[in-house]
Amino acid sequence: MENSKVKTIGILTSGGDAPGMNAAIRAATRRAIGKGIKVKGILKGYDGLIHNEIRDLNGRDVSEIVRRGGTILYSARCMDMHTEEGLERAVKTCRDNGIDGLVCIGGDGTFRGAIALSRRGINTIGVPGTIDLDIACTEYTIGFDSACNTAMEAIDKVLDTSTSHERISIIEVMGRNAGYIALWCGIAVGAEDILLPEIYDYDEEQIIDHIITTRKKGKRHHIIINAEGIGHSQAMAKRIEAATGINARATILGHMQRGGSPTCRDRMYATVMGAMAVDLLAEGKSSRVVAYRDNDFVDLDFEEALKMTRNLSEYEVDLAKALSYNISGD
Repeated sequence: MENSKVKTIGILTSGGDAPGMNAAIRAATRRAIGKGIKVKGILKGYDGLIHNEIRDLNGRDVSEIVRRGGTILYSARCMDMHTEEGLERAVKTCRDNGIDGLVCIGGDGTFRGAIALSRRGINTIGVPGTIDLDIACTEYTIGFDSACNTAMEAIDKVLDTSTSHERISIIEVMGRNAGYIALWCGIAVGAEDILLPEIYDYDEEQIIDHIITTRKKGKRHHIIINAEGIGHSQAMAKRIEAATGINARATILGHMQRGGSPTCRDRMYATVMGAMAVDLLAEGKSSRVVAYRDNDFVDLDFEEALKMTRNLSEYEVDLAKALSYNISGD
């Protein structure tokens, strides 16, 4: 057992849930216990922190959750964290429960809340948990791999029926304003068009021309992967069907992408990140985010991390287009 100035930590999951969050909770809990640190689970994210919805966690409480999707601590969005009163209540809850440090698992909104608490004297460590992969400081976020696999498998099934009916299928995937899920799934299923919010110019005539061209070359179906940040898939399908005379259908995959058993990668990376968050707190560090960069797990300053930016890979975007356009028949 290691000695640590940190005696009690709290763990919370905030914002959208992501497969693998439970693996991070399990790792953080058992890592802390192994260091002689007590663990408190904070229910419903920052909302639960403000309203003192807290329970003790032991090693048995987190048994067999590594394979489960969602989060056993539940999650919620909390507008009160944007107010001074809400922040002060959150700080008071930590003080009242003897919480020396927080492991905050979530996306950029979660991290902003953690930074605000850190400025008020609460030790915080962030763990990136979001299916959107939209946290620029890290090349991996918990849940992305599972969400991509769930979406890919669903798209494969839609492709089967799309081929049978020789139709156009517009399949909308999640990701908020980031196109990573759309790009990865589009390449993985061999989609004819991938619409990404970072670069889409809303030129439907180009899509229509592509559909007509590939149909003339013998292509009997057409898959369009549409990112959530663009949306309006149903209306798009109606316009494209009217313009081409080809049956078009929209499928919105929705929140199924958040659920399900996490992949091996999500379980493994989430476990390392959860344990590392506790290690950082035990070392007396605060206002840090655990990140995966250049094939290694590192910790970065919270505020500096949130200032970082990242763009989609131009090569991957160009490759997706090249592979879908270069079909036989000329």
